[in-house]
Amino acid sequence: MSSRGARASLRTRLSWSATLVVALWVFLLAVGANELLARVLADQADNVLQARAEAVAQTVDVAGDGSVSVLDARDDQALDVGTWIIDGTGGVVESPPGSSARLDAEAVALAAGGAGTVDVTAGETLRLRSLPLVDDSRQVAAVVTSTSLSPYQQVERAALLGSIGVAFLLVVVVHLVLRANVSRALRPVQQMSAQAERWSADDGDQRFGDAPRPAELAELAETLDQLLDRQAAVLRHEQRFSEELSHELRTPLARVQAEVDLLNAHPRDARQLADAHAAIDRSTRAMAAILDTMLSAARTGDAVTPGRTRLADALEHLADLDGRDAGVPVTVRCDRSVVVGVDKDVVIRALSPIVGNAARFARTGVAVRATREGGVVRIAVSDDGPGMSEPVAARAFDPGFRGDPADGHPGAGLGLSLTRRLVVAAGGTVHAVASPDGGLVVVDLPPG
Repeated sequence: MSSRGARASLRTRLSWSATLVVALWVFLLAVGANELLARVLADQADNVLQARAEAVAQTVDVAGDGSVSVLDARDDQALDVGTWIIDGTGGVVESPPGSSARLDAEAVALAAGGAGTVDVTAGETLRLRSLPLVDDSRQVAAVVTSTSLSPYQQVERAALLGSIGVAFLLVVVVHLVLRANVSRALRPVQQMSAQAERWSADDGDQRFGDAPRPAELAELAETLDQLLDRQAAVLRHEQRFSEELSHELRTPLARVQAEVDLLNAHPRDARQLADAHAAIDRSTRAMAAILDTMLSAARTGDAVTPGRTRLADALEHLADLDGRDAGVPVTVRCDRSVVVGVDKDVVIRALSPIVGNAARFARTGVAVRATREGGVVRIAVSDDGPGMSEPVAARAFDPGFRGDPADGHPGAGLGLSLTRRLVVAAGGTVHAVASPDGGLVVVDLPPG
């Protein structure tokens, strides 16, 4: 699914989820309102029946022998509509016109039970209400009144249909409003994600920064900035790795090319051929070691696979290579019992740029001293050259930094940055010491 489709789906899900919640509340309110209306209408019907029963009761006369008679009264016909008068023995003294035997029986049964109400269906739903007439705590007669519930039921149905219509319209309106609000709320998220996508492809240095935003968008901006930072770091790492690999392979590759050119340009005797072949072999082995070391560092991220190396062997090999190339002697002072917890190839690749720089600036020679001090193995590389100033020593290991860009050296300032990366990955530290009396670089490695 595309990001746009995913955003549309999220907008739809959010709006429909909120609409369902609102619809549930509207449904509950509608049910409650209709239930309340039904109770109010039922109470109204009961009050009407009670009032009629009490009015009819005023026209009922009970003699001493228990006989019941009805007094003449004004509006008697209005009072007689749907009214039964029952004597104390359950006999019907008076019944409404058109009453059926079933309704008479229902009225008698209701009167026998005292005060009460019952709904009877006879073509239409009627509600009957009984009002007992009591003399000396004895029921001597009862008045039963009735009314049709059809008008009340029609009101209930009209209210139900109206509430359904209103609820439907309300849910539709709420859904449209919620959808618009959700779309408006998600629009900044869509814009930020699209902007981050453009920056990651075209301008990796752009960031959202700390501009004022709502709390949620500020968190999103911070997360996207972190993702862009990590992406930029990966790209810088890959670029630096390519530059460092090119820098490290340039010298041995130049040696191989020079030997091949000499072989092609001039005839060689057997001894010269052997020396040329040996030089080419050393250079190709050096290239293989460089590739293995740097690829191992790249594969393992920030940690070089630990090993054990007798430091004197690595330093002597390093002094032999760099001293012969630079034309100045490189002396090594290291007890053969000193062991570091780093592979030999890593030690050589980490120290080679330091010794090479020292040999390039030295007047008469380079000294490499290694000692075990406390919990580290300290390697000091010194020369009798012009030394380093404070600013140069502070930035000596920065990628691309060169103390004197106009010195004519073809390097790109990447050798010492590789040194720091390998040393730190091995669990050590490295720093340059500022001094006008010669260069000094100190490397601390973990003991083996």
